[in-house]
Amino acid sequence: MTNHGFTLFVFISAVASTTCRDEQDFCESKVCNEREFKQNHFYTNEKTYGEIPLTLSHRLLDALPLDELDGPVSRPVRGCVFSESRPTPLKEPLTLAAASQDVLRNILDLNESVIQNEEFVLCVSGGKLFPGSIPLAHRYGGHQLGDGRAHFLGEYTNRKGERWELQLKGSGKTPYSRSGDGRAVIRSSVREFLCSEAMHFLGVPTSRALSLVVSEEPVWRDLFYNGNVIKERGAVVLRLARSWFRIGSLEILTRTGELDVLRTLLDFIIEEYFKSIAMNDPDKYVVFFSRVVNETAHLIAHWMSVGFAHGVCNTDNFSLLSITIDYGPFGFMESYDPNFVPNTSDDEGRYSIGAQANVGLFNLQKLLEALKPLLTSDQLSQCRQTLREYSQTYQQRFHELFKAKLGFLGNQETDSYVIAFLLKLMEDTGADFTMTFRQLSGVTMSQLQTGSIPPSMWALSDLLSHEYFRDWVQLYLKRLSRMESDSDAARQHRMQGVNPRYVLRNWMAESAIRKAEKNDFSEVALLQKTLTEPFVEQEEAERAGYSSKPPSWAQQLRVSCSS
Repeated sequence: MTNHGFTLFVFISAVASTTCRDEQDFCESKVCNEREFKQNHFYTNEKTYGEIPLTLSHRLLDALPLDELDGPVSRPVRGCVFSESRPTPLKEPLTLAAASQDVLRNILDLNESVIQNEEFVLCVSGGKLFPGSIPLAHRYGGHQLGDGRAHFLGEYTNRKGERWELQLKGSGKTPYSRSGDGRAVIRSSVREFLCSEAMHFLGVPTSRALSLVVSEEPVWRDLFYNGNVIKERGAVVLRLARSWFRIGSLEILTRTGELDVLRTLLDFIIEEYFKSIAMNDPDKYVVFFSRVVNETAHLIAHWMSVGFAHGVCNTDNFSLLSITIDYGPFGFMESYDPNFVPNTSDDEGRYSIGAQANVGLFNLQKLLEALKPLLTSDQLSQCRQTLREYSQTYQQRFHELFKAKLGFLGNQETDSYVIAFLLKLMEDTGADFTMTFRQLSGVTMSQLQTGSIPPSMWALSDLLSHEYFRDWVQLYLKRLSRMESDSDAARQHRMQGVNPRYVLRNWMAESAIRKAEKNDFSEVALLQKTLTEPFVEQEEAERAGYSSKPPSWAQQLRVSCSS
């Protein structure tokens, strides 16, 4: 087999690197035991070149209509859900910059030695197909035409019986690319890879990321849409989800009057992904809608609990399975500000962090419009009532999550006021969202009572300057004192399990990106390692300043939809 000039620069468990010519063993005995040898015959002590032991399937090909034409030429498409579209390989040389150990082992049943295989780099970058793969581009259209630079490769069922859909992002043109080049750049791909995994380990429902491959292929981007086009480098992320169907998947079919296709797709989604809904239930669409409404409310409340702003919350980016997908100009809020907008392109603040719950409601209204042709008048009324209950569902989940962040047990009438009071103090002082709650998890009741906050607790120190902070402390301590048989240590332990010490702040991602663009992936590795245990204090992360006050240059950072 010819040498494709690949470089493997992957960090799994420990920081290490190799090239395709290296004869390193990435699978230490503590990771790959004898049982795994028998289950996964791919293990080797040498560089390998065989097929990846991962066979994909396509249930949807038999169930859903496919575009009769194939190829990447942008064109109007009707009467289908997918179009066949083969990925366009990135120009070599390629570098495997990162891979997720958790995805490799616990989702795809592979051990780490697979990264030694040149075929792996080809398969996860679009240069070669996994066995059984028939690459497709999905047609959807709440705001765009469909997958303009993503290829759905197929589905893998793992040894636990879980089904995962594999998709490449940045893998070339599709029929839905319009005037786009079908590529993604290092900048956006590093962010997507890291945040997908970070959100999972924060406990937020999300798509996952297997790998990040970068190339020397030039990609031209106007980063801030101001006419300043710059040359960047192409990259591909292989990402996974239980399903990639989104609200826009249904919207486009209703808008174009393709009601037979709409019904076929909706029945497929319910049967395959909402197993508890009986297909012979005449109200199955109502039950489906209710489920999506409730889970969407819970998802957005979870976003808020970790200070996450998605950045582009349109219906094409809202999953029907209520998971976080399509990481673009997202941001984790630093100083608490309900008007925080991570996306520089969002001039009007439509998708500010404080607007996300309302945007979620708007998107669900669009979903109901898409379902309307399939509903009776009585069913439509039931769905509208479900929508009216959305705000209450969201508020209840928000309340539960923030009670946990403050260490509360049980329910007290004053809980909502204590939460709102603290958030108002944080807004007034610009206190750091993540570290305020984290440092509350470490401070003792005695320290709060006396106001003797250690200088190292810099976020709480910012709150000390507020004239009403002492009033809030008294309310908080009074609430804690009502929890009989609870101890300070138990409260701290609970709070540290839900309040992360580390999140993917924009400045941290930017630091890793700047190095990655120079082929130094060490900080991508450090962040990947850090964010797999966001609730645990880590020596390397502390040295890197990941829990310190953000550097002054972080305030000047801007991210946009350009990727």
